[in-house]
Amino acid sequence: MSSSNKAVFLDRDGVICYDVHYMSSPDQFTLMPGVGEGIKKLNEMGFLVIVVTNQSGLKRGLITEENLKKIHERMISELYAYGARIDDIFVCPCLPEDDCACRKPKPGMILEAARKHSIDLKSSYMIGDKQIDSDAGKAAGCKTILITEDASAAADFKVKNFIEAVEIIIKEEKKDEGILGYG
Repeated sequence: MSSSNKAVFLDRDGVICYDVHYMSSPDQFTLMPGVGEGIKKLNEMGFLVIVVTNQSGLKRGLITEENLKKIHERMISELYAYGARIDDIFVCPCLPEDDCACRKPKPGMILEAARKHSIDLKSSYMIGDKQIDSDAGKAAGCKTILITEDASAAADFKVKNFIEAVEIIIKEEKKDEGILGYG
């Protein structure tokens, strides 16, 4: 099977929902503004939307697998209310010192998703809020978008919020298709 799918990889905390230090309960999950509408737009554009999230709270014993599942069920349910869909979720439970291949900034989760879903990484994007997200996306060969106010952050694009990130993707897709006269 050839790589033909394109994807938008999303960090969870700080991108889809507010970043709660070691979120351990679905009650702590709050969708950020514009995310439901933005993901729906990405779905409509034909992107797979895949969450790639470091969750060392699992290995630290701060969250159970069951509660993580409930948090993700809540996320999926809240997005569904907007007509938005998450196509897959990849979680790295490892600690930074474990030096595993899947923990961002390493690209393991993105590469695994690419194999599983036949994704063309050069046509795909990684949206995150921390440098490790951008680094993982770059290492995997994706275009990177950081939601940040940090002028020193390194990414292909830096934006203030999720809506701006989706607008960049729309603009880039039109440019790639030659619609704006760039082709």
